[in-house]
Amino acid sequence: MKIHEIMTGDPIVLRPDQTLTEVLKIFVDNKIDGAPVVDHHHRLIGLFTKSHIYRATLNSADEAVTVGTLMTRDVYAGHPEDDFENVVTPMVPRLPVVDANNRIVGMVTRGDIANAFFNSYQNISRELDVIIDSTHNAIISIDEYGNLKVFNQSAEAALGLNARDVIGRHITEIIPNSGLLNVMKKGQVELLQKITINGRDFISNRSPIIKDGRSIGAVAVMHDISEIEKISRELQVVRELNEELDAIIESSFDGLYITDGNGITLRLNKAFQMISGVKPNEFIHRSVEDIEAEGVVNQSVTKLVLERRESVTINQQYKTGRTALATGNPVFDKEGNLFRVVCNVRDITELNMLKQRLEQVQGLSELYASELSSLRIKYASPLRLVANSAPMRKMLEMVLRVAHVESTILITGESGTGKELIAEIIHENSPCRQGPYLKLNCGAIPEHLLESELFGYEGGAFTGARREGKPGYFELAAGGTLFLDEIAELPLGLQVKLLRVLQSKEITRVGGTNAFSVDVRIIAATNRDLMELVKSKMFRGDLYYRLNVLPIYVPPLRERKDDIPSLVAYFMKACNEKYQLAKRVSPEVIEIFMEHNWPGNVRELENLIERLVVITAGDTITLADMPAHLFPESAIERDTEAPPVSVSAIVPFKEAVESVERQILELAYGKFGSARQIARELQVDVSTIVRKAAKYGIATHQNGRP
Repeated sequence: MKIHEIMTGDPIVLRPDQTLTEVLKIFVDNKIDGAPVVDHHHRLIGLFTKSHIYRATLNSADEAVTVGTLMTRDVYAGHPEDDFENVVTPMVPRLPVVDANNRIVGMVTRGDIANAFFNSYQNISRELDVIIDSTHNAIISIDEYGNLKVFNQSAEAALGLNARDVIGRHITEIIPNSGLLNVMKKGQVELLQKITINGRDFISNRSPIIKDGRSIGAVAVMHDISEIEKISRELQVVRELNEELDAIIESSFDGLYITDGNGITLRLNKAFQMISGVKPNEFIHRSVEDIEAEGVVNQSVTKLVLERRESVTINQQYKTGRTALATGNPVFDKEGNLFRVVCNVRDITELNMLKQRLEQVQGLSELYASELSSLRIKYASPLRLVANSAPMRKMLEMVLRVAHVESTILITGESGTGKELIAEIIHENSPCRQGPYLKLNCGAIPEHLLESELFGYEGGAFTGARREGKPGYFELAAGGTLFLDEIAELPLGLQVKLLRVLQSKEITRVGGTNAFSVDVRIIAATNRDLMELVKSKMFRGDLYYRLNVLPIYVPPLRERKDDIPSLVAYFMKACNEKYQLAKRVSPEVIEIFMEHNWPGNVRELENLIERLVVITAGDTITLADMPAHLFPESAIERDTEAPPVSVSAIVPFKEAVESVERQILELAYGKFGSARQIARELQVDVSTIVRKAAKYGIATHQNGRP
């Protein structure tokens, strides 16, 4: 603070020749208690105050005494540009102010000093209030009694309170958990303390207010954590975005090379390093011209983009010997300035590898198509072929392999094993599946008609023949498959003709002279041993070997008993749908089926299931419904320990018979438990045992067996 800021300008001055009376009147009229004394040049020569008047009065001086005789001549004066703090002291109650020529220009009185101190205090106070209110953090202070003294605007906003309403109130009424009372009592600083006020979290730094070595209050500076958490979240998002961008760039299969608008390298990924053979630390912050000059690449696509300011695609040769297809794309800012160039580099060698892999995949696709055909037969069409057993799975694999070739196939197996179904599957999976599929049973057609059925005939070839003639099976099956069932029944004369068809793919109609070719696949089947027939001269050996190019053996049902439950389920479903029933088979019946040898194979099982579905009265087919031939015979082992039948009274014959039957059944169930075993021991049908047990109310689940 400068003197001129607080002094009284143009002050009242005295002359040395003025009397006390004149001065006293000036002091009273102007309400002053002192004035500087100046000469005729208005230069300061002294200071005259009321103290001089008091001393003159005490000394009974004459009223005519002048100021000059009483004034203080050794006067301490100030200058307008002096600092107030450096000039005014408690020992200087008033201060004349002079210019450089010692002319009086002002006067600093006690009032001026008091006003200066008061104004200074007010200014400092206002400045402190502004500073405290301008602080972003909430500031709260208490006095030594715990009453609130400071509550700035940030505290108002954070806590939703008005300073006018809380100043002077006890801190526990406003913020019970502030901790300021403890800080004041302990006189210790508490830093970075978390506090929750009105559901909001703050970080608080609390300090005691020490004066003269005594704690007279405490102050807390609180920062809203939500802002820190917000900034932290924003930083985390930015960090995650950077990490994600880095991961995307580094995981790119193609090489990525990025420069700024001046062609200075900013970054390159690992894929580009592998293609170009450069390391990041070798070219980061270097120009693309350096890369081109050092022979890393024959031509820089980035350089072309910078020149043309558009996307450019070229072939590049790298020092590693790789050839790549490079595309450079310019990136413009909002003002249209080119500030980035992003280059995508793809190794053409990798494309060639992909081409080879594609060819491999195509080969695998064909293999998978074959396997899918197998799975389709096994799973997608379970009602046509059951192949759960190992022999059937092995046979099915063979069927699918031979189906894709055009060689002649010979299917052998017992009657009723499903040879005709196997032939159909072969046709459906063969290259000629779009062609016709014809079946001919060589044993079902008379010998004199079989030749014309196979080869056809010309008009008038024999009595009763059509005038226009008739094509045979070979012609009708052209482009497809001809299934010759019971091939062993083919007469020897026709065997020769069939052999010619197999060798030359040509036929001649009955009564005709012209041979013409036919494109037909032959599948033959028989339930007889053709080799034995060849040995006995009943079948031509050359035809046998011509037919037996791809042999397929269909195992009988007794060799594939694992398929029986699935076959039973299929036939039961088919019969239930056919007759609109809902019957089922008990587990005991399946057990009997598994023990039977099935000489008639699948056909026998199918016919038996249909018969049982039709004739069984109940909804469940049980052992009582089974025919006797399914149960194996066994010697009767009579129980020598069993008591003989005795009669102690005369009763009606029917009751006696029923009593004996009941006793025998109870004894048998107690010993054997199984109706099937009881039937063997008693030499009766199982159905009889089950029926009698039901009649007499005998429990049929003794020993845990039916």
